[in-house]
Amino acid sequence: MKFAAIDVGSNAVRLLLSQVIEGESAPLFKKEALVRMPIRLGEDAFRSRRISDEKVERLIETMVGFRHLISAYAARDFMAVATSAMREAGNGAEVVEAVRERSGISLEIIDGAREAAVIYANHIEDRIDPNTNYLYVDVGGGSTEVTVISRRAVVASASFRIGTVRMLQNAVDPRQWGDLKEWLKVNTTDLRPVVGIGSGGNINKMYKLARVKEGTPIGYKRLRELYRHLVSYTPDRRVSVLGLRPDRADVIVPAAEIYLNVLKWARVKRMYVPQVGLSDGIVHVLFERHRS
Repeated sequence: MKFAAIDVGSNAVRLLLSQVIEGESAPLFKKEALVRMPIRLGEDAFRSRRISDEKVERLIETMVGFRHLISAYAARDFMAVATSAMREAGNGAEVVEAVRERSGISLEIIDGAREAAVIYANHIEDRIDPNTNYLYVDVGGGSTEVTVISRRAVVASASFRIGTVRMLQNAVDPRQWGDLKEWLKVNTTDLRPVVGIGSGGNINKMYKLARVKEGTPIGYKRLRELYRHLVSYTPDRRVSVLGLRPDRADVIVPAAEIYLNVLKWARVKRMYVPQVGLSDGIVHVLFERHRS
């Protein structure tokens, strides 16, 4: 079965085309194509609480293109969701309607709890160790979702308005940091040890830059070393020397800061990076819907 997932994020808009092959033991989720457009809706939403006409038009043109790709791929079903930037944009509902009229795509603005639930639909913890306590951390452009998992069950989950684009805009309320620190203390203290699971484009790139053997976790100390290495370069040098995309070169540093703070406050010493995110979770949701 073929499915398509659209993630309208605060930094980029992504289309994932994925095929699910049902096997005897478990289904195989095979990513076949990923298209990413760096529109950065959060620049408008976190500064003026409104998506500008220019960015709305770029979003609509992107969604029109995605609709054609989904049709050409012959996806059985697709889902499109929007997260933090669209949640906070005063004209979010207008943008959703414009997208529907021009592209035929029904875009759903989801709250932080729903976002965390869709990310968790990947069930990454099932692939590692069901007897271990995990802290699932997804860092996006506008928000950070954290989920505590113990014995394959969600113990607690929360979303905080701390994200990479938001940090670049100096739009993070300091109280959010305090709330995140307290939440981690309350929800992880009695679950020792806790192993991290990181998702999102930035941690995927950091994992590759750290040259960690695939399938093994990255340690807190190694992540801290990588952060210091990244900070030593200007954004332009991160592009020319490290090979980062221009829209990744600036957000990767605040992303590293968020992950390091979360790991430190939760006393997590190592973190797995399974290379999945919200769009992968959408595919899982679609598959379960059609299978049932």
